[in-house]
Amino acid sequence: MRSRHRRARVAGAALAVTVSAALVAGCTAGTARPQAEGAEPGIGVGPEQPVPTEEQVPLQADRYRASPGVVAAGGADAVYNYGPTVMSDGGQTRMWWCSQYGSAAPPGDDILYAEAGSPDGPFAGPGGGIPEAVLSGNPGAFDGVHTCDPSVIRVDGTYYMYYTGAAGSHALGNSIGLVTSTDGRNWTRPGTDPIVRPAHDTHRDNTYGAGQPAAVYLDGWFYLMFTDTTGRAAGWNGAGQFLLRAKDPTFSAGVQALGPQGFTEVPHTETARTNSLVDAFSADLMWVDALDAFAIAHQTDKGTTITFWNREFTATPYQPVTIPDEWEEGPGLVRRPDGHAPVSVDDPCGRVPIDVIHATVIGRANAPTDLRHYGLDLHGLDACAEPKRALAVLDGFAMPSPVRTMDLVTDGKVVRVDRRSVAEQLAGVVLDERLPVLDRLPVDVRLRPGAPAVEAPGLGAGFLLDGTLWPVTPAEVVELNGSPAEPVSRAEWEAYPAGPTLGLRG
Repeated sequence: MRSRHRRARVAGAALAVTVSAALVAGCTAGTARPQAEGAEPGIGVGPEQPVPTEEQVPLQADRYRASPGVVAAGGADAVYNYGPTVMSDGGQTRMWWCSQYGSAAPPGDDILYAEAGSPDGPFAGPGGGIPEAVLSGNPGAFDGVHTCDPSVIRVDGTYYMYYTGAAGSHALGNSIGLVTSTDGRNWTRPGTDPIVRPAHDTHRDNTYGAGQPAAVYLDGWFYLMFTDTTGRAAGWNGAGQFLLRAKDPTFSAGVQALGPQGFTEVPHTETARTNSLVDAFSADLMWVDALDAFAIAHQTDKGTTITFWNREFTATPYQPVTIPDEWEEGPGLVRRPDGHAPVSVDDPCGRVPIDVIHATVIGRANAPTDLRHYGLDLHGLDACAEPKRALAVLDGFAMPSPVRTMDLVTDGKVVRVDRRSVAEQLAGVVLDERLPVLDRLPVDVRLRPGAPAVEAPGLGAGFLLDGTLWPVTPAEVVELNGSPAEPVSRAEWEAYPAGPTLGLRG
């Protein structure tokens, strides 16, 4: 689903921008008609958003970067490529985006998947072939023709893809769907209905509807930001970004909506859209542990602007920063599997890498294409000054302890691991030098060689440390630690007090 708009206001910053684009009804460029063009406001002008009055901290940026060329494109007969979601996953950069293959039935927008060693590409399908179509229309359902604008996160081993779906190009036909996967390639639809439909608060000239989702997982909550051109607080051209959250990834229960006074319980996802975070289409969302803030990436006349909000979306604690680039469609932030910002390996407490991939030209199909990578580093931070934030930033890091063992930070705790080989298996990043901040953090538990362990059918293995069960992944770490695993039943496993999972999560 393409997005075009003439003017956008950044909520929380006095930044007026003029851009050229068009939001279309239905996702495909071939059958949809432009909606948000014209210099004068249309019907249903959205209210002005409150400008936070607190002082915003300026952020320093350096290491500006750009790929030397196009990093990804669909193979076969794909003529457009846009709307990516990008996951930094171990040593891989994985990307899903909107395109179209004639061989992928039915005719309409498809979601492609490819991998690369870095955001600079080149991206290829698994095994080195062309990117593969992993999601297409589902005839007879709300997404019967088009699937586009993916946002992918992974939580506890399950991939969740939120996406725009449409049964055709009729007005207000776009809604948001959800599919799940165990590998990011083979997806299952939980049903035939969308999880978010247009609110129908106000009907404007722009009849796009609801779509362009961006998902993040934080502290047990699934956050979902999206466009809804029928939202009450959207701009005259339908631009605006609205936010829901729930602990249920399907958003079928316990839903909260962000309003002018913060989050409130709502009966369903079609609740009135009363608060827009930024006047933009096709934006992306990310949680930045080092800043203790959310980051929203959206396009402005100067490039990709990053706007920051605090945890409850009640204040904008930092001044916006802009990645200078050329664009023709919204950005996909490079994020960890849970939707958090990657952590700088060379300076985890002082730097944050911010990278995006997005379309840069209008191609021969009159639709965005030529995906390129741009980025910068935020620096001069003191993210480890506070112990709580330091534990969040360093989650998954291991480093030498003062007593010739290794200290592993995991889920807000410090685990002292006697064997370096075990720590290397449990950590995402292993440092050769200790960071001083760990000297101010208590050690919560120690993993000694031969520590007692248990295993249960279908549940894996775990260490028993000070009477608490710490599940471990991969399970082979138990043997590496010299810990014979005692078989237990599911009931016995669940009877132990539960500790955090040791090893890479998500």
